[in-house]
Amino acid sequence: MRFLRLFALVVSASFASPPPARAEEANSLSFVNDVAPILTKAGCNSGACHAKAGSGQNGFRLSLFGFEPQEDFEHIVKEGRGRRIFPAAPERSLLLLKATNATPHGGGKKIDTGSDSYKIVARWIAQGMVYSPGDAPSIASLEVAPARGTLAMKAQQQLKVTARYSDGSTRDVTRLALFEANDKNMAEASETGLVKISDIPGNVAVMIRYQGMVSTYNASIPLGAPVENLPKSRNFVDDLVFGNLKRLGIPPSEVCDDSTFLRRASIDIAGHPPTFEETRAFLADASPNKREALVESLLSSPGYADYFANKWAALLRNKRLDKGTPASFAFHSWLRDGLLANRPYDTMVRELLAATGAAVSNPPVAWYNQVKTPEQQLEDVAQLFMGVRMNCAQCHHHPFERWSQQDYYGLSAFFSQIGRRPTAIAGQSVIFHKRGVAVAENKKTKASVKPAGLGSPSFEIPPDDDPRLVLADWMSAKTNPFFAKSLVNRYWKHFFNRGLVEPEDDIRDTNPPSNPELLDALSKHFTESNFDLKAVVRVLANSAAYQLAAAPNSYNAADRQNFSHYYPKRLNAEVLLDAVDQLTGASTDFADLPAGTRAIALPDNSYNKSSYFLSVFGRPEGDSVCECERIQSSNLSQSLHLMNAAEVKTKLSKTEGRAARLAKATDDSGNLHELYNAALCRAPKEPELQTALAYLAKPRTDAQGKALDPALARKAAYEDLLWAVINTKEFLFNH
Repeated sequence: MRFLRLFALVVSASFASPPPARAEEANSLSFVNDVAPILTKAGCNSGACHAKAGSGQNGFRLSLFGFEPQEDFEHIVKEGRGRRIFPAAPERSLLLLKATNATPHGGGKKIDTGSDSYKIVARWIAQGMVYSPGDAPSIASLEVAPARGTLAMKAQQQLKVTARYSDGSTRDVTRLALFEANDKNMAEASETGLVKISDIPGNVAVMIRYQGMVSTYNASIPLGAPVENLPKSRNFVDDLVFGNLKRLGIPPSEVCDDSTFLRRASIDIAGHPPTFEETRAFLADASPNKREALVESLLSSPGYADYFANKWAALLRNKRLDKGTPASFAFHSWLRDGLLANRPYDTMVRELLAATGAAVSNPPVAWYNQVKTPEQQLEDVAQLFMGVRMNCAQCHHHPFERWSQQDYYGLSAFFSQIGRRPTAIAGQSVIFHKRGVAVAENKKTKASVKPAGLGSPSFEIPPDDDPRLVLADWMSAKTNPFFAKSLVNRYWKHFFNRGLVEPEDDIRDTNPPSNPELLDALSKHFTESNFDLKAVVRVLANSAAYQLAAAPNSYNAADRQNFSHYYPKRLNAEVLLDAVDQLTGASTDFADLPAGTRAIALPDNSYNKSSYFLSVFGRPEGDSVCECERIQSSNLSQSLHLMNAAEVKTKLSKTEGRAARLAKATDDSGNLHELYNAALCRAPKEPELQTALAYLAKPRTDAQGKALDPALARKAAYEDLLWAVINTKEFLFNH
């Protein structure tokens, strides 16, 4: 008991006045500037350790990545009656005993006894555990040197990280900073900031994080091959893509042939392969501008509106409610009609954000029936229309960005005055603007936060004005750094299978674009076109970069970010189902919709339940605003379905289907040319033709060995050929 009293007196005295510093320790250490970075570097405040959601780890909790140093100070110094520190003998402090694993520690050894980090923590404890001396500066910025560079493959670069403080002083913090490459296949960064480059050419970035600040090192890794005989540039997209390839020394592939372009553009713009008749007409056309004419024709077709409405409906969570269908049907029609009429993108976004009334009379209200809280609304708007993921910032400073909780609740305030009244239809509400001052409460500080765009001052909005209109004005301003950039990056990924920023909805300083000049130019083009969505499609589809062949040459096979060749992509669920129907001459029936409705025209997610095909091939449910919800990867269930499913067999054997019609014709060579052109937009190659002709001529018997009726045998043979083509990668991929 006497020992406990003595210990309490020692601890109390240490808080009251720190012991005098020795001569070599004249400078007072602070928790925020000296100790917290050590904990972050050691990983103590990572999400897998003491910053785990809830109570942390074994009752000891720290803020994620040290973004709340004041709280961490309280937990370490004052929580548990100060049991984690021992000022009388700093080396006996539990904080150090655990970190060095001298006392059993679930996280193992984090720092070495006698290391600089160990000495700093021990010295801080001995000095009296000051949070921050009164004259201690705060960190103002983080700089990395060099900030960018050109490195040869297999080269190395040591980075130096400097913290600049509010008093103008600087500190070399390289040993305490955290380093992470955005593409670990291209580069690795050591704990000390040594960047090691792989043998993959392109552009790579290394994120540097220290005390809530981030900086980025950007490196270009040229291949250095001669780039000659570039395809003819068709617009500014080509100038910037080919200019980047020339700097990197990555020769692009040749421009694809007409049949490849026809199929590629038809799928990407209108959501379906061309018909046999369309293929034959396009290949026979000798006009020099027929590709541009095709793009215009596809943009004017119903397929364009259907396909992109399908894309946006999933992102905007257009889901059928338990009772009734009018809301989801009306919302889908509103999207489709707007795309077909080419209404400006900013106009459609404004109508969505400021929607009032009921969904039946004002369809965009349906979005508010799915996202019902300000938190859901701001997170979806930020991710979908600005390419910024704000989810993390609700609880803590964004770990890879500059956005804080204050920024989060500033966006939330725009949605704070939304009123709701129930309707006779379950799940649907009448949406209206409630008169009042728009503010949000920061759930951590309990402070009131006024509406503010990301990186902009707060707005003073009169009580009678709808703050959502102010948000729409701010987003669609031509100087907004997010709105146009997010859209063109999303559409670039749609056509090129990889965003200039990847993932396409994670645009931030620490995740730079592979071609920054191109992203800026596309954003400017989109803004100057008054947010014309068809203009974006037109400039992308007409570029030579989009029209490059998918086959790599001897130099560019490893390129995955500079678009030196076309990156093939698997047909999504709806396009593939429509393609199978179109090839076989069958159709899929969907409840509540007219016969012949294509899968790309389905209005909501409810059809996933009734169509195993759509479900197994990954049609999204509309549960999130992320494109990643759509499954693009292949799996065994998909392969088995195409090979064995009764659904596919029924389509192949349809009485009036393509197989039956071809079987009745006598010109097998002509039939096979039709089959290949209808399926793959090209004529069969000679080996394919001869193999198929031999298969057709092969005698067929039933299970008992008896010869089949010639007409039935011929029909079965054509069904087999159609089935074989459907299962090829050439059919399953856009290339």
